[in-house]
Amino acid sequence: MCYEAPDGIPNLRLPGDRRTEMVRDFYEGAPFPDYPRRATLSWLRGRAERSEFAKLIDRAIPGDARIVEIGCGTGQMSLYLASANRIVIGADLTRASLRLGVDAARRFDLDQVQFIETDLHHPGLRAGAFDVVYSSGVLHHTPDPRAAFASIVRLARPGGMIVVGVYNAFARIPLLARRVVARLSRYRFIPCDPVLRDRESEPTRCAAWVRDQYQHPEEHRHTLAEVQSWFAANDVEYMRAYPSAVLGEESEDLFARAADNWSLEGWLAQIGWIGPLGHEGGLFVTIGRRS
Repeated sequence: MCYEAPDGIPNLRLPGDRRTEMVRDFYEGAPFPDYPRRATLSWLRGRAERSEFAKLIDRAIPGDARIVEIGCGTGQMSLYLASANRIVIGADLTRASLRLGVDAARRFDLDQVQFIETDLHHPGLRAGAFDVVYSSGVLHHTPDPRAAFASIVRLARPGGMIVVGVYNAFARIPLLARRVVARLSRYRFIPCDPVLRDRESEPTRCAAWVRDQYQHPEEHRHTLAEVQSWFAANDVEYMRAYPSAVLGEESEDLFARAADNWSLEGWLAQIGWIGPLGHEGGLFVTIGRRS
């Protein structure tokens, strides 16, 4: 097969359904997240490592791994993980976002990252080719998240790791409350949003956050038990959640099996996520190993 690669970005995307194209058009208008004008690799690593999860995932993935990030957006996580001898493929639906990732990779002198334009339902990538399939903040913006998960699992090799981040039905509650106020005020007033507070001197990045979190045309919210059912249906062994769904446990090794998987404890843990996760939108991560 021969594919066009304008701007150095192979175009593997097939036309999607109406709802998929609506999401694509949404991000074409405002790629998210954006890069500051003078962003450097040091800035990227420093920003990423404000998150404990980013440091843990970087520590868990071997230095010679092959990684695909499905729904990479502007590629910040792909670039962060592209250290040592890792090979990273960043795949996204939106070419405007991918251009920002390509520009950053060139500025940062990272040549082991390849960005491609594709749809996760028909990714155009070889099944079983990757040690790690990473997709965060993406499946909940697809018309059928369960089917989207089944599609991306096939990209992992047997024994490969699946890392999926979606909005939690409990931890998303604070943002849903802020969204009501935002819509009533026609987005002139959004109370108690710490991300907007941090970015108040960066109006472009504030606008991108408001669009992504408060105005998105397609959004779903999920429980841990629901994602675990996706794992079971696709022969993926559940390892753990982040934050941990085991009360009192610290997640030191993201690829190690959690100490327990008691469903009642999982429900209680998710209620407890409302505080620590609710301030930034309620995204949680579930990790499994493909059989």
